[in-house]
Amino acid sequence: MTMIIKSHVSEGLFYVEIPEAKLFILCGCPADSVKHLLKRGFIRTVEENGATFEIGPNAILLSDVPIQNGRFSNLSEFPVLQMFYRQGMLIPGHPKNTGERSLLIGSSKQVAAQLEYIYRGNYGLISEEELREAGLGDEQARELMRLKLKFAFGNIRGMDDLLGQVLVETEPVEIKNGALIRRLRLNVFEISYAGESVQVDLNLAPGAEYQPTYPLGHHLIKREYFSVVYSGEGDGWDINRPSMGGMVIFQGKVFLVDAGPNIFHSLKALGIGVNEIEGIFHTHAHDDHFCGLTVLMRADHRIKYYATPEVRASVLKKLAALLIRDEEEIAHYFEYNDLKLGQWNDIESLEVMPVFSPHPVECTVMVFRTQDSGGYKTYAHFADIVSLSVLERMVTEEPSKPGLTRELFDTVRASYLAPADIKKLDIGGGMIHGDAEDFVADRSGKIVLAHTANPLTNRQKAIGSSASFGLTDVLIAAHQDYVRAQAFQLLKAYFPGVPEHRLHLLLNTPLVCFNPESIILKAGSLAEDVHLVLTGQVERLNAHSEISSTISAGGMIGEGTALGGQPSRATCRAANHVQALRIPLGVYRRFIRDNGLSEERTALQDVHEFLFSTSLLGGVTTYPIQARVAAAATLTTLEAGRLLGPDCGLAVHLVKSGRVALEMDGAVVEEITVGQCFGESSVLVGMPCFISAHALTDVELYQIPSDVLADIPIVRWMLLELFERRLERCLALETSEGQRFGWREAYAIQVPEMDIQHQKFFQLAQDFHKASRADRDRDTLIGILADFAQHAARHFEDEEKLMEAAGYPGLAGQRAKHRKLLSGVAEFQAAFASGDPRRRGDFGAFLVNWITDHILTEDRRYGPFLNKSGLSGR
Repeated sequence: MTMIIKSHVSEGLFYVEIPEAKLFILCGCPADSVKHLLKRGFIRTVEENGATFEIGPNAILLSDVPIQNGRFSNLSEFPVLQMFYRQGMLIPGHPKNTGERSLLIGSSKQVAAQLEYIYRGNYGLISEEELREAGLGDEQARELMRLKLKFAFGNIRGMDDLLGQVLVETEPVEIKNGALIRRLRLNVFEISYAGESVQVDLNLAPGAEYQPTYPLGHHLIKREYFSVVYSGEGDGWDINRPSMGGMVIFQGKVFLVDAGPNIFHSLKALGIGVNEIEGIFHTHAHDDHFCGLTVLMRADHRIKYYATPEVRASVLKKLAALLIRDEEEIAHYFEYNDLKLGQWNDIESLEVMPVFSPHPVECTVMVFRTQDSGGYKTYAHFADIVSLSVLERMVTEEPSKPGLTRELFDTVRASYLAPADIKKLDIGGGMIHGDAEDFVADRSGKIVLAHTANPLTNRQKAIGSSASFGLTDVLIAAHQDYVRAQAFQLLKAYFPGVPEHRLHLLLNTPLVCFNPESIILKAGSLAEDVHLVLTGQVERLNAHSEISSTISAGGMIGEGTALGGQPSRATCRAANHVQALRIPLGVYRRFIRDNGLSEERTALQDVHEFLFSTSLLGGVTTYPIQARVAAAATLTTLEAGRLLGPDCGLAVHLVKSGRVALEMDGAVVEEITVGQCFGESSVLVGMPCFISAHALTDVELYQIPSDVLADIPIVRWMLLELFERRLERCLALETSEGQRFGWREAYAIQVPEMDIQHQKFFQLAQDFHKASRADRDRDTLIGILADFAQHAARHFEDEEKLMEAAGYPGLAGQRAKHRKLLSGVAEFQAAFASGDPRRRGDFGAFLVNWITDHILTEDRRYGPFLNKSGLSGR
């Protein structure tokens, strides 16, 4: 009899069943993992003793790497909700509520991050103080906390009370009932039981993507003056449709309303590239409206982010937890624009009013309007809302009790029922979603019912309609060609300084549309025309690699042939409907010659061809950004055997030819070759990397200054992903020969006093590690812990004084982290004092996280600042 059954569910997703141990593990939890389990039947509905409920996983194995190929790997919010509520593990009196906790399995770093992310996903901002920091007044903060507590059944509980944790290292550890797990290498695990074992590899192959459960086809969306595109009408459980979201087209510009799971696939199906997104209006931070933000963080410019200050604060805290980074890092990815609650906010003639909507987290619904000759046209996007009957049962005038006032209820009811030309409603039901019945008398012109996995009943059909993916409702039609107007703006950006009347030579060429999967230009072929991509996405494919790059709005295809008669180095293939300006080669060459651009363009062509075909820079398609990067790149050479140390300056190095070994103290962390890079920490923390580069062959490198790349979101994101992976590998090297916490000079932040104190941390960590491995008595370990706590308190005090004297802008964030770290040490001290032997391994993992996330990341940021201020003591 087979004891362990392992099933491959989807890309990067597995399901392991050990029935005898009563253990069912979801391995990997990217976006929509619950939908995949539902589709494959691993989650199904059963009836037991008169109760109907779902069965499914009771444990989740997390990826060691939180971001893979640009997507979140660990999104456990919905799987946990499925276990808590749809399986009934947290419902009082439910047959599945046996007191046994569901489990999170993984590295201590990822488990801690997921606990904080789920916590923020459940509650948002969790105190009156946080609400006031987000801009609410005292009375508003009190009233919102009353309401939050009502949704939370009177108590905001930490996730570690509700979820069990299994921390995985290299030695086997028990999950439950004799089932064991251990890490074989980064992101590769062995699960064993009763003499059997299976391996689970959660690494995504280069170029691989997490997949949705539904096909969407291909659509070509017309750029109207004011229209609504239906891009998501399901919910987090609907296996056939994307979760509720929306798209507003205004004056030809594309705005998203929320960003749910697998939004990349939705945009691709609609023929829209991420660089075409003008902005996002964000309602709240639940995963089915939130976890697609990473796609927008991979644009080549900072997309505009619109939300009320309290929603923004809630979202940033959740994003920071997922990325295991502070909120300052998240600030690099969007252009933030705060909206005033309950007022019309003018966004270049598109007016939007965010309206308060009661929910467990900070939430608003959005109403959009603009004028035409007949007055205002309005679209109301109501996600998420709550059933009025549920909300009315929460009314209490007793200010000390959880709930809301009658006055607030009446205000919410009136705002929900205000008519609009089109109103899209959340009708998901239950305690935190809406009910179509509340809108029977609604006087809106059209009501669209969404946020449900169930077919509409006849009663619901009498109230509103559904909308299929890609359907468009036009509120104000366009009487101009916004795509051609976009072409003119792109040409102006591509050729700055060229008079506008001369640009019309290029503009007066055909606008063409390529169907999905059409080959526009084959590798090795000479282009017959130059194509300026206006909408959609073009895949740039290398026949010798599975890694591809993407050309989106603003990218040129065929310019190499036009400038130098060169054949294309890659195959360019339409990923969806692509609209482009087709410029004949002769016209383009004459334009370049007549405007004196030949020398400049030809000189940069080879640099362009290489840089923007790499995975790091392939998503950068806006020409002014490309030009800035290419102009800053310098080509250097390294002879075979030469070592480029950590002091190589603040730059990212891209390998043009040859092979390089990245090393720490002679130990190889990774080998890289053409198109790959190193030096990522210079962008992320403002310090050179502590890894050395050893030329295995003669090597050519493009060196790009870090400040040139720092504010390009897609580049920063890819460097962050690379940084996380390499940091994990570096720390894995530390475990050899018992020297888990050996200090290296490359770790220094060049603030002598702090470096000496950091060395002391490493020594105390090593002392604890040695004592723990030697199985020393509890008193010895408690003594080391006491020394560690004392040193930490003194170090943090000294560090904060230095930062304050220098006016370091990250001081508040550092103070918060220091409090959290000291609290963690105190918890371990209490656990050791109580005699809990399991906490030895937990504290070792805690120390690893302290070093990777704080000393080697956060603290490396303030080093350059203090050195510039002259307060570093150097």
